[in-house]
Amino acid sequence: MAKKKTKKIKLKQKLTNKYRLVILNEHTFEERFALKLSRLNVFVFSGLFSVFLILATILLIAFTPIREYIPGYSSLKLKTNATKLTFESDSLKNRLAVIENYTKSIKSVLTGDVTEDDVIDSIQEMAKRIQIDESTLDASKQDSIFREKIESRDRFPLSDELLEKVKIVFFAPISGTISQSFNSENKHFAIDVVTKVGTPVKAAADGTVIFSEWTTETGYVIILKHANNFISVYKHNGSLLKDQGDLVQSGEVIASVGSSGELTTGPHLHFETRYKGKPINPETIIDFKKFELLLIGKKK
Repeated sequence: MAKKKTKKIKLKQKLTNKYRLVILNEHTFEERFALKLSRLNVFVFSGLFSVFLILATILLIAFTPIREYIPGYSSLKLKTNATKLTFESDSLKNRLAVIENYTKSIKSVLTGDVTEDDVIDSIQEMAKRIQIDESTLDASKQDSIFREKIESRDRFPLSDELLEKVKIVFFAPISGTISQSFNSENKHFAIDVVTKVGTPVKAAADGTVIFSEWTTETGYVIILKHANNFISVYKHNGSLLKDQGDLVQSGEVIASVGSSGELTTGPHLHFETRYKGKPINPETIIDFKKFELLLIGKKK
């Protein structure tokens, strides 16, 4: 027991014994600084300094941008930016897909590359080839009376209720002589209307300009997108008066007749109409000779 007490006393003395730390001038041995410390003081000061250093490090990491340089540390700002970039990349991919589809559809319009399956008027062409015995088509007396009643009525009875259902009204873009008609066999998916140079070319219907540029083969070309997936194409123009993205109204001047492009045969308008990307004969929806209107609507 006495030995244990002796050890405790010695340990206490070691911890409490004062030591003097003196800093002297090397040349004059003048005392510049002196500090009295015990081992206990050193341990306490060291512990407090360590705790302070740990707390300062934690605060520095938690409330300063330094934390972003620590591997594995998740930053809210970085997460937000990463999420934002992910959404932007997805939107860019969708936008790229839309542009690719748009480019493909515009390319087919500009080059005239259309498969036979895409030609709506191919059914009409086939119908022309079918030989029909007209002797079997003689109308009966009742049919004749019924036909006379129908023909005596107004050809286009446009009531207020019907006008509300009308979606598109197509007009002839110019007046002139049709030099070449729509012919799917010869891959001429348009009509050529000959007229004077500088004649105003008008929009066939309300729509948006989706293409307005110069091409080598067809010169100045302008393409309008209409409602219900219709588009109209105007080629070999002398000048273009509308830019891509412009909104135009039916009958508004969009270009002037010219003879531009390598494939031109003289001053004329090469006019196409398409439905869902497939060419249709413009003369089936516009009467160029009588300038009649064709009203295209949807059933409710």
